[in-house]
Amino acid sequence: MAERIRVVVVDDIPETRDHLARLLGFEADIEVCGAAGSGTEALEVASLLQPDVLLLDINMPGLDGIATAEQLSSRAPMAAIIMMSVQGEPDYLRRSMLAGAREFLVKPFSGDELTAAIRQVHARERQKLGQMNVQPRATNGHQPSQRGAERRQGKVVTLFSPKGGVGRTTMAVNLAVAAAAELEQKVVLVDGNLQFGDVGVLLNLNPKNKTVADLVRDLPFGDAEMVESTLVEHSSGIRVLLAPPSPEMSELVTPEHVMTILSALRATHDMVVVDAWPWLHDTTLTFLDQSDIVLALLTLEISNIRNMRQFIELVDQLGYPPGKVRLVLNRADSSYGIRVQDVETSIGRKIEHTITSDGRTVVYALNRGVPFVIGSRQAQVSQDIVRLARAVATADVSEQAEAVVPVPAGQRRSLFAWR
Repeated sequence: MAERIRVVVVDDIPETRDHLARLLGFEADIEVCGAAGSGTEALEVASLLQPDVLLLDINMPGLDGIATAEQLSSRAPMAAIIMMSVQGEPDYLRRSMLAGAREFLVKPFSGDELTAAIRQVHARERQKLGQMNVQPRATNGHQPSQRGAERRQGKVVTLFSPKGGVGRTTMAVNLAVAAAAELEQKVVLVDGNLQFGDVGVLLNLNPKNKTVADLVRDLPFGDAEMVESTLVEHSSGIRVLLAPPSPEMSELVTPEHVMTILSALRATHDMVVVDAWPWLHDTTLTFLDQSDIVLALLTLEISNIRNMRQFIELVDQLGYPPGKVRLVLNRADSSYGIRVQDVETSIGRKIEHTITSDGRTVVYALNRGVPFVIGSRQAQVSQDIVRLARAVATADVSEQAEAVVPVPAGQRRSLFAWR
């Protein structure tokens, strides 16, 4: 008989504890081995019994569920915590996850929801512990990182635009696929749009796959190698780190998490492509800081040009090395009455790469969930992306030369004078 999942139920209402125990009593693979009516009692019971899972109510007098969860990491480090609450506000979810909870159930919940959550968090914990105990480890056919060996650190390439709607995610996905398929690079794609990431949609990946939210819960308990188990394999050959499944979970990802994740991915891949959202806060700035190359996307629209100029001014203030930020003009052959030369003069930078406009090919690829560099390889837009991937892959980031267009005083804002 398979080993049963040992559960401790913690709730200050006796009727609730009894009800949960009766629900779980019908499950052959789950055993309620103990119960507690307060946070203090829960710490004592968990220390004594060392259960696999704790069902923990968030609202209890005295030591509440959040404070109890924080202390349980030292009293019962192997136990996975499922937080229960009658309140489902995002702040409760965020605080619970930061305290170490692996799942959050809003009362009232069904017996099926409860048992599914218990089995899921238990399986996840066992998988995590198994991976931490295997040395050396290899995931999905990829070789483990060569610590101390001759392997060169991979490049981190972030695609950013200070304004949405310029095709950033589409370009990030196709750039990653082109680098893997055409250049035989080992590539991982990171969805840095943590609130409303679309990378999974464009690649037609199952929304039930693991995401960065699962990873950041485990990072404090494991090490950087936990990153490997969270990556999703795509048929194109790239690996993907998906964004959280709901917007409020983006708050779980801190700048410290970003640095740990990128460091681990850089050590095991030739190229790390990041799709960063157009909102400059600490997490996005960390993506930019940790990048070797930032591909700044714009189109021939007045608002995009203005925002890009402001971004470049910020970049100068941040003291980024020469050549780190490279301008990419998307839909470059579109006719909007603005010349490329005027854009370069206004921004004060040379546009280094251009991508042609091909709405039919791009939209068809989006709707199919197949990157156009695979489905429409001969299209001009695909060839432009492959050319960009080759330029990025071969760029010498140690000796970058900044492409700056000298702008005479008084002419920098001339392009926008008619607004």
